Amino acid sequence: MNKNILLLLLTVITSFCVPEISVAEPYQYVEINDFQDVNISVTGSNVHVTGANGQTLFVYNVAGVCVVSFRIEGVDKHYELNLQRGCYILKIGNTVRKISLR
Repeated sequence: MNKNILLLLLTVITSFCVPEISVAEPYQYVEINDFQDVNISVTGSNVHVTGANGQTLFVYNVAGVCVVSFRIEGVDKHYELNLQRGCYILKIGNTVRKISLR
């Protein structure tokens, strides 16, 4: 009789210890399209920017310090960089260009 009670008790306890099977929910696919048609060209100390209307042009020195920034108001803009000779990094959104002013 004790064996039957122990067996029943063991069966009840192990039935609560069975891990619950869970099903993962299907993932959602999110496409991020950050592709921009931003063009940056430099002639001398003049910067020509197209396709960046409403964005900001940041100019960094080689130490990573922002030396000047311009708010771009228009599709096709020209800016004069009144900076010393040297290497600089231009950034508009995700577009980055390295330039050298001579």
